[in-house]
Amino acid sequence: MTLLEVTGLNTYYGESHILRDVDINLNKGEMVCLIGRNGVGKTTLLKSIIGLLKPRKGEISFEGNSIIRKRPYQRARSGIAYVPQGREIIPYLTVEENLNLGMEALPGGISKNKGIDPFIFDLFPILQTFLYRKGGDLSGGQQQQLAIGRALLGRPKVLLLDEPTEGIQPSIIQAIESAVKTIISETGISVLLVEQHLHFVRQADRYYAMQRGGIVASGQTKDLSKVVIEKFLSV
Repeated sequence: MTLLEVTGLNTYYGESHILRDVDINLNKGEMVCLIGRNGVGKTTLLKSIIGLLKPRKGEISFEGNSIIRKRPYQRARSGIAYVPQGREIIPYLTVEENLNLGMEALPGGISKNKGIDPFIFDLFPILQTFLYRKGGDLSGGQQQQLAIGRALLGRPKVLLLDEPTEGIQPSIIQAIESAVKTIISETGISVLLVEQHLHFVRQADRYYAMQRGGIVASGQTKDLSKVVIEKFLSV
């Protein structure tokens, strides 16, 4: 079942035309990866989907309904979660307080939703160990785990991940890859991933390759050729 569909999307920064007639779709329980060199529009696409940028033309549908006019908080509460590049955890709040913020996406918000789902600590045990530590005192990899855990506490149906392994040590990359696979298999959440790490890219079911703001190639990740890898990934 198609859960998220983007059709003919055109997004600008001022008068700079960034996204050009982008078409992608994401099915229930699927992981799809966006690949492409820096500056081709991958982050712009994620921000357009979550509502942080307003496209000038095109359509975004979620569960068969248009969300193009909905605000970011409405999209979050409908079931779309976004983990931005750079993580954007709040450094002076504890791990627990940062996690609790994720529940603002639930009906009734934080005030009516208490208690962190133990599934988060199963995925990322370090978060339970450091529950009362300030977010800013965590390593980059630990902050990334915190950002993903926070997003999951809103019980999304789609998780948008922007470069989750950027600047992270290899052992944590493996932990995040494993966690994302577990999230999909155990919850049915769909994942739209922007990534340059080839091993992680290959964990996705399908890929879309972006160049100059448009989709120029797509297919099954198992069929990724050496030519496509060299052209669209920084490896």
